[in-house]
Amino acid sequence: MNRIADLDAVFKVVELDRLVHEPARHLLLAHLSVVEEADFTYLLNATGLSSGNISSHMAKLEEAGYVAVRKGFSGKRPLTTFSLTKKGRGAFDNYRRNMRQIVN
Repeated sequence: MNRIADLDAVFKVVELDRLVHEPARHLLLAHLSVVEEADFTYLLNATGLSSGNISSHMAKLEEAGYVAVRKGFSGKRPLTTFSLTKKGRGAFDNYRRNMRQIVN
């Protein structure tokens, strides 16, 4: 790799979205990127994260506008579902594109 390519890779790393780059949030976004929506229990089982971790990370993603949260009931049981927003899908796709360029 030449020096200019090295600098390009450094700049790509700096451009990475830190919100998406955090491993637990990246994992949650990856799961949401392949479904229309997912409920809390699905994410709990699919990711292996704790309830507190999911709640905390989803709150940050919701605050950033990356995830939409819908709370309701299924019968008498509370049901929380999550879906990627257009902004969230764009951020996740951009992150993946930047990572591919860094790795290549």
